[in-house]
Amino acid sequence: MLLEEASGSLSPVRAREPHFKVFPEFKDASYAKRYEILLMKLVRERLYDAACFLMSNAQDGLTGLCREPNSELGFQNFVGSLIAKVIAFAKIDPPARP
Repeated sequence: MLLEEASGSLSPVRAREPHFKVFPEFKDASYAKRYEILLMKLVRERLYDAACFLMSNAQDGLTGLCREPNSELGFQNFVGSLIAKVIAFAKIDPPARP
């Protein structure tokens, strides 16, 4: 996930709860923090094998510069997991063709 690093994404946001209760860790958290928490939950609960969370501002993003707010959600971890899956898949014998 790539998120623009701007005041709107870094400022705390109030959570509305008209229908469902919001997890405490999401309350008064910025959009950036919410995305980080969500991705960490998905990985730690093994719903995702890996995830990548990058942030960049509008100017630096044009040149490919970004930062990783959480090293566990870094690009290297994500790509390493993806490569491992590709290698494992390549070792599987293809089904016989009729």
